[in-house]
Amino acid sequence: MELDFGPAVRDFREELRDWLADHLVGEFAEHRGVGGPTDGAAWEVRLAWDRELSRGRWLGVGWPGEYGGRGLGLLEEIVFEYEYARANAPYRATGNALDLLGPMLLKVGGEEQKQRFLPPILAVEELWGQGFSEPGAGSDLASVRTRAERDGEAWVVSGQKVWTSFGMHADWLYVLARTDPDSVRHKGLTMLLLPTDQPGVEIRPIRNLAGQDEFAEVFLSDVRTGADMVVGEVGQGWRTAMATLGIERGTTLLPQQLTFEREAESLIDLARERGALDDPMLRRRIIDAWISVRIMRTTNLRTLAELTAGRTPGAQATTAKLYASTRHQQLGHLAQELAGPAGQVVGEDYGLDTRQRSFLLSLAETIYGGSSEIQRNIIGEQLLGLPKEPRP
Repeated sequence: MELDFGPAVRDFREELRDWLADHLVGEFAEHRGVGGPTDGAAWEVRLAWDRELSRGRWLGVGWPGEYGGRGLGLLEEIVFEYEYARANAPYRATGNALDLLGPMLLKVGGEEQKQRFLPPILAVEELWGQGFSEPGAGSDLASVRTRAERDGEAWVVSGQKVWTSFGMHADWLYVLARTDPDSVRHKGLTMLLLPTDQPGVEIRPIRNLAGQDEFAEVFLSDVRTGADMVVGEVGQGWRTAMATLGIERGTTLLPQQLTFEREAESLIDLARERGALDDPMLRRRIIDAWISVRIMRTTNLRTLAELTAGRTPGAQATTAKLYASTRHQQLGHLAQELAGPAGQVVGEDYGLDTRQRSFLLSLAETIYGGSSEIQRNIIGEQLLGLPKEPRP
């Protein structure tokens, strides 16, 4: 797919394309497209690639210059994400901090927090993990039970977090904790920044279906962090968390959509090899898969047009995550079916091919980032105005 974003950013686009052509070589080129939000493959290579991006000042192109960014606009950020995905570069190992924590600090963080944390993120000197989900509070973050108590000039935090992406690599966590023990639901929560290199922090990797351990569960036992490590206001952590999730669901689907397009094209090539296009029922399903990625493209372009015009994205932005995750799973099922018995065979030491890995990892897409059940509730209640789901 080729998009022309106009003359205002044409020079920026050409500069980026030239840089990627010169630097996406050797070991980096051998790992094109590797990794993902739940794929920890080739971690050290991806980390080295992030440092290469940092030296070229391609991380945080929209962040203010005083924090190490380029201070460019939203259109340049969109062009970067599009061209980066178009080049099929390795998935950034520091995506959690770049896409979520950093924008959150820019939006609601204090000046000292910005000066302290943003430059090391862009220099790839500190890695971050998200401490939101818990064993009893996955998609329903209002049920968070991790507690934090004020002790002089520090907060003391105890609890358990789970599904912390790349948590075993994190130097810091941004944690949602309950600071008012008498509060219920989303009230009384606070967002805290917490260093992991201290007594009381135990991080245990969780191995997934693809044989990787990019997730972790984190146990916090009387862990301490400074009183100034509150992002936003004490007791207003829910508002801060929702702002973070809004960032996560706003513009991050463009690279994902381009990946799905490549998978759909690979599916059509596989169907031709297997003669599946002669089967009218399979042909119909393949065409349906091809149409689905085009719908994702149209949806993303509508959202991007609204963002660049300064408007709040419409209903399609709310439905995009649900549609993309469910359709990607269907695409993976169809690819595995077309692969036949070979799709069930793995290499030595559980060596999965690209198609198998994508299929297995897609099974989590309807859970992380807000489960499909929660997404349907949001669509029903906020977009369609249906009655709220009954609560016990």
